[in-house]
Amino acid sequence: MGFGDLKTPAGLKVLNGFLADKSYIEGWVPSQADVAVFDAISSAPSADLCHALRWYNHIKSFQNQKGSLPGVKKSLGQYGPAGVEDKTAPAVDSKDDDDDMDLFGSDEEEDAEAEKLKEERIAAYAAKKSKKPALIAKSSILLDVKPWDDETDMAKLEECVRSISMDGLLWGQSKLVPVGYGIKKLQIGCVVEDDKVGTDQLEEQITAFEDYVQSMDVAAFNKI
Repeated sequence: MGFGDLKTPAGLKVLNGFLADKSYIEGWVPSQADVAVFDAISSAPSADLCHALRWYNHIKSFQNQKGSLPGVKKSLGQYGPAGVEDKTAPAVDSKDDDDDMDLFGSDEEEDAEAEKLKEERIAAYAAKKSKKPALIAKSSILLDVKPWDDETDMAKLEECVRSISMDGLLWGQSKLVPVGYGIKKLQIGCVVEDDKVGTDQLEEQITAFEDYVQSMDVAAFNKI
């Protein structure tokens, strides 16, 4: 298992394909598996690798919390698609290593904290399952996503937008709407669970595809 060399375009392409139908490296929540792969990448993936870039931006938002994410960090060769060998060069040691260890704690402390968090999640899940389902507040949102110019690949822009995956988000129909001078904007609908997904989150992740997206506006917002 592995991704090849994650410090090269070829390795990032393998990662992009791996994340095409996944939100995280392992499981359904951010974990030490995501931290291990994130730390092995030298810089953000290019915009054409939309699945990898979406994942990278999402995991980057957990940098101040990565030491407390669940799981145990393993070698890169234990993640990724089968049949691909890990060839990523290890990070060069520096005098800052001790600072990093102090910041994120020892392996034993991390393991104990991860185990405690796992137990808390299991208890919370069991409690949730034992209760009757509550009414979930949802909203229907229509978004206008504007490109830079008439040469922007709108099919690729829409692919990037739809690659955004969050719990409580469901993409709907879309169409291209002329705005003038040969430029068309992407108008796309989605249904969100109000407690899980907000328009600020959508705007942050959509505009992260800066090679394709100039801006995003909310064209309509209706409670369901």
